[in-house]
Amino acid sequence: MTTDALLTHDTAQAAERLGRGSIRVEERDLSFQGFGYTCRVVRPQTPVTEPILVLGGSAQDRNSWTRHEKWLSAVAEVITVDLPGYGTADFLPSRHGVDFLAAAARHLLDELGVRRVNLVGACYGGAVGVRLAQHHPSLIARLLLVGMTTHVTAEYTASMKRWAEMIERGETAAVARELADGFVSPQGAGRVRRHAAMARLVHQQIVGQTPEQRRRSTEHNTRMLRHEWFRPAPVPAVPSLVVTGEYDTLTTPAMGRDVARQLPLARFLTIGETDHLAPMERIADFADLLVRFCTDASLDGLPYSGAPETYGTSLARP
Repeated sequence: MTTDALLTHDTAQAAERLGRGSIRVEERDLSFQGFGYTCRVVRPQTPVTEPILVLGGSAQDRNSWTRHEKWLSAVAEVITVDLPGYGTADFLPSRHGVDFLAAAARHLLDELGVRRVNLVGACYGGAVGVRLAQHHPSLIARLLLVGMTTHVTAEYTASMKRWAEMIERGETAAVARELADGFVSPQGAGRVRRHAAMARLVHQQIVGQTPEQRRRSTEHNTRMLRHEWFRPAPVPAVPSLVVTGEYDTLTTPAMGRDVARQLPLARFLTIGETDHLAPMERIADFADLLVRFCTDASLDGLPYSGAPETYGTSLARP
């Protein structure tokens, strides 16, 4: 079970809660090019904006966002998914990269009959989401990226190679400690909500992995090393927002601003008192931000975030 799933995984209770009244919860098993995968769809009776498709990070699954659903489903259909290689989906060899996963996300929307979405991409899901937007711009109504960067740093690349060797030697506890230290900000960087709990859960997640989960994690790291993370290709000129935790040391605010500069016209902001795990450290606030963005409400003066900053490639044009 993933870190975020440990915090949010209670599908039966979530389904019961959301199933009251006019909201319906459905899970569907699908297959893309021979690889099975599963999606979760929460359908309200009267949505006011396009469906929200969430592509989570590599340590997340389709149930990692259930505690956000009570806010998100108030305004839109909510779609979360275990794409091939992640969660409970089929194992995906590392020869299949971001392009394949973006194509699988397109397949998902085709199967659901969804023509346009508010696309939310978190960390690795952001890389997949941007590629989906580049390949199929007509599908994207709005784009929100959280914990995203334009590149995997040389330091992180070296760490992934070292972790693979350590896992082969059975040094799981040491890898878990390094990952916990990487995903949460170091002590003294600033006040982060649920800091100790997040660090503990990341550590428990890695230590408690089954052999199959370790195999998937290793394959994911290999996939990141083998394939292009961020492609400098056109992105649709849709409302875009890039979000970073105030004290994120893995994908820093500076990296988030760099992402915003690559989009035609984007806003950037930080979420206060959070790090790389901002969506789980301030669940209600992150959900509120997402709802505001997807309904074109104001992002000014929010008590949990910094002031929006405007960036984008269109600003450099005459």
